Amino acid sequence: MKQITHDWLEAAGLDIETIEYLLQNERLTGQVAFHSQQAIEKSLKALMEEKGERIPRIHSLSKLFDLCSTLIDFQFDETLVIALDSLYIESRYPGEFGLLPEGKPTQKQAQLFYDFAKDVYKTIKYHLENKKH
Repeated sequence: MKQITHDWLEAAGLDIETIEYLLQNERLTGQVAFHSQQAIEKSLKALMEEKGERIPRIHSLSKLFDLCSTLIDFQFDETLVIALDSLYIESRYPGEFGLLPEGKPTQKQAQLFYDFAKDVYKTIKYHLENKKH
């Protein structure tokens, strides 16, 4: 595995660890959603890096999943991707950090985002560590 791939996965893993800590506080669902988006984005970019693809300077999970569709067979819930894409706000907008169009994510939504992020991370990590490229 390339060092840069490892670095992307390490960063995604830290987001997963952060989410596990944040889930203990029901007030932090926006932060859980944000770190879920980040973990998925970094995992997908790790896959692209390892496969020799150009890493686009985009944050849209929908677009990244589309770009990765030929690199790995991965089934995912499009509604979760759309929801996570809708909440990605650059940090210069702190009042809207981690908000969905309808407001702060519920605890249930936060758990779904975490489960999805962890699944994407683990699937890509396993693929990169155990498959020939």
